Amino acid sequence: MDRKLSGAGLGLNDRARHIADRLAADAAASRVAVSRLPGGARLIDAGITVAGGHAAGLAFVQICMGGLGDLAYVPLPIGGETWPGVRVWSDHPAVSCVASQYAGWTIQVGKYFALGSGPLRAHARVETGLYAKLGYAETAEHGVLVLETRTAPTDEVAAWVGEKAALEPAALTFVVAPTASLAGSVQVAARVLETGLHKMDALGFDVKRVVSGVGWAPLPPVAKSDLRAMGRTNDCILYGGQAYYTVDADDDELSALVPKIPASASPDYGTPFYEIFKRYDSDFYKIDPLLFSPAEVWLTGTRSGKTYHAGLVNPEVLRASLYGS
Repeated sequence: MDRKLSGAGLGLNDRARHIADRLAADAAASRVAVSRLPGGARLIDAGITVAGGHAAGLAFVQICMGGLGDLAYVPLPIGGETWPGVRVWSDHPAVSCVASQYAGWTIQVGKYFALGSGPLRAHARVETGLYAKLGYAETAEHGVLVLETRTAPTDEVAAWVGEKAALEPAALTFVVAPTASLAGSVQVAARVLETGLHKMDALGFDVKRVVSGVGWAPLPPVAKSDLRAMGRTNDCILYGGQAYYTVDADDDELSALVPKIPASASPDYGTPFYEIFKRYDSDFYKIDPLLFSPAEVWLTGTRSGKTYHAGLVNPEVLRASLYGS
């Protein structure tokens, strides 16, 4: 099987732009606000000054994944109960999840800070090492960037992003929502596939060999603050996320890889993420980076058809995080 990804690209930005156009055209029904910054960049607010919602969250996820992944709201049985959940899938997981959805671009302009995800990353390719490893690039005439933030980007931010991406600000669309919002909660929970792929990459496995993926995660209730929301959304993946990957690999590779992927393989696993964050003096970068992965993982090899499994969901920690005091 040819595992080389197309250098010509799969049109992530064009796909995402069409989704953003539909979202903007139906702004009232989706409870989003659409505006233009002075320099011409389009801003779609899905939760800062407006309510947003599940419709906006669905579009948010599709945009994050560059139109090569999809989302559905599903009932999720965990620990003898039925939880509201999301199901996400992609037939191009390395591109849709790693080249697009992963929040890998640090946007820092003056006092403004946000992490950027979405398909503009694959055009700007500021993360040069990652895109060289993926063998993926695309050239777009219009770029779409997703920001998980409570502060909308300014014209200065748009100009900075445009310069990095060699695009005029008028050719940019920013889609934004805070973590403590309906759309923000949906888009983080929908990273259940992406976190598993990122973990595989961190373990030295070539994610281009992942042929397809489908995953589930609980949908967290909206928290009272972005900090609490960060805890809840992460816990939905770490303690409730389930991911199935079809992989082009031999059985010995899969059997050795699978026990290293679940969140439970990390020494920081075991308590709600908010408590872990506080334990490290609110320094996100002190937390073991290998913690961030689904609770339960299945790997099916295309060569033998055998499936390997590791990890378990943890309803006790989930209940404490989502519905505890």
